Amino acid sequence: MKIKVSNVTKRYGELVAVSDLSFEVGKGEIFGLLGPNGSGKTTTVKMILGLHDADSGSISVDGTDPAEDARQVKARIGYVAEDSILYASMTPRDTFELIAAVRGIGEEQLNERINQYVVSLDAREIMDKPISTLSRGNRQKAEIIAALLHKPPILILDEPLSGLDAKSVRVFKEILALHVEDGGAVMFSTHILEVAEELCHRICIINAGREIATGTVDELRERSASAGGSLEDVFLKLTEQDTSVDEAVRVLRAGRS
Repeated sequence: MKIKVSNVTKRYGELVAVSDLSFEVGKGEIFGLLGPNGSGKTTTVKMILGLHDADSGSISVDGTDPAEDARQVKARIGYVAEDSILYASMTPRDTFELIAAVRGIGEEQLNERINQYVVSLDAREIMDKPISTLSRGNRQKAEIIAALLHKPPILILDEPLSGLDAKSVRVFKEILALHVEDGGAVMFSTHILEVAEELCHRICIINAGREIATGTVDELRERSASAGGSLEDVFLKLTEQDTSVDEAVRVLRAGRS
């Protein structure tokens, strides 16, 4: 397994952000981690990256405990955060050269990789512009290239398609397909459930820090008794939001009269 989370709990004072959570992400797999806002997804990712320590349970990334060797774990992961983590005052070119220096990527290798991703994502024009001046979509292209540059075996992606145009979305999906074909692993988090349904081999739905269900979309349909339903239908039912959605729709329709 690339990532193994076993009975992990994380508290912040009286708040239990993650409670006895377990899941595994295997080689050649795109694994979806889905949940409502405040469900514990970001906390879980931060523990996998070694940014926060679990209060109990264990985490393994390619056999390494991030609490013991966060540097080694980060070297194995390419991370695209929901909110930009790049230095706004730097250009993409500056950023990629900094990453190359930190990761020990040679100049020739760096230029080959930059050219590959810049061409495929149509990002030539942004290379020497400050990241602070870029549009949301172009900033996201820089984030994606930065995450891929050191050829990590594991990708952790939080809303990676945000702001991308249709062409770039299609290219990025192909990048993910090639990554898992080569034995890599992807942990994917998004609120766009149609994307998760299309891309993810398995999905773990969490709510209030707890695992609600894990499996393929078909297995989740069976679990929620939503035969033929979309992942959105399944998600809302398993997280017990379906009745509140129905009530919201009823109120909206009543307001039309």
